[in-house]
Amino acid sequence: MENKKTSTFSNGLIWFGAGVSLAEIVTGTFVAPLGMKNGLISIVFGHVIGCILLFLAGLIGGREKKSSMESAGIAFGNKGNILFALLNVLQLVGWTGIMIYDGAVSAKGILDLPIFIWAIIIGGLIVIWIIAGLKDLGKISVIVMAALFILTIVLSVVIFRNPDGAHSISDKITFGAAVELSVAMPLSWFPVISDYTKDAKNPFAATLTSSVVYGMVSMWMFVIGMGASIFAGTGDISQIMLKSGLGVVGLIIIVTSTVTTTFLDAFSAGISAVTIHKKISPKWAGVAAGVLGTVGAAIFNMDDITGFLYLIGSVFAPMIAVLIADYFIIRKDSSDKKFDFVSLFVWFVGFVIYRFLMKMDILVGNTLPDMLITICLTVFVEMVVKKVNRKVEIFG
Repeated sequence: MENKKTSTFSNGLIWFGAGVSLAEIVTGTFVAPLGMKNGLISIVFGHVIGCILLFLAGLIGGREKKSSMESAGIAFGNKGNILFALLNVLQLVGWTGIMIYDGAVSAKGILDLPIFIWAIIIGGLIVIWIIAGLKDLGKISVIVMAALFILTIVLSVVIFRNPDGAHSISDKITFGAAVELSVAMPLSWFPVISDYTKDAKNPFAATLTSSVVYGMVSMWMFVIGMGASIFAGTGDISQIMLKSGLGVVGLIIIVTSTVTTTFLDAFSAGISAVTIHKKISPKWAGVAAGVLGTVGAAIFNMDDITGFLYLIGSVFAPMIAVLIADYFIIRKDSSDKKFDFVSLFVWFVGFVIYRFLMKMDILVGNTLPDMLITICLTVFVEMVVKKVNRKVEIFG
């Protein structure tokens, strides 16, 4: 891919496509047991937290003109970030599979073809999108996003215009868990956003637009999923579309939204692969991620992704926390080192703390407390290291 500068509008368009996602709608259905009022509060609260942090993560890459995993080198060293690049490639291939699987299951609900056939169709379109290239699809992207915008409004109207009445939902979820799920979606894009803001003409405006647009659209998708469960009595969007006479239109929404969102995951997997080895082609590594995700979607059942979301949180929330502390507070740059073992140690402690917090029901979820603790720990450890180094210099 050529490093052409992208406009703020282009970045907003990309993140609108990221937000219009079946995975977001499905995750919104999990919030339904709280009811409309509390569910909406948890969705907004969680997304505000997640998108502020997403903005900070994207701003670093935008200012430094570095991809997400290259940016990680600022905190962890130019070899230390390879660990996170590997983990990021794995989680992005996983996300690619999950997105394709969700799209295939929903498409099957409208046009009854086997899931593996739909997975191949959707995966094939994603691969074509990657090969064509993000910046070579400008006009097509505008048309696709405009169509998605209109079709998503139609879906919203269908769900909320003629509700069958509130349905009782037997599943249980705490407010804190709902907040955490709402944080988890923006969090899943932390290791991705800089892959697109790094080429922005105006990094601040592009990152702010990306974060706000994604946050608004993601909340919209969550509310659609929650509303579908509460008012329509089902979280199966394909069945809602069928009952409302949106057969072909619904199929277009499902396939197109899956392609525009999953493209970002597969393509970013390719960009992260370059951090692992400079000779890897980001385009063809992205194609490989798309193919692997397609195979996974065709073979495995991926109905429950909550465990996957929490795993992403436990790895990348403390990673971004260390990076934010180093970049904005300590103003330390370790990219000239191979490894920053102090930062890697703090990240590991943050990882353990996140897994511990998962066992607790915290009103604001797990991510925010974990990141605040990790940021404070990063600053404290840096102060201790500086004092020790000074004493070594004096007495050494």
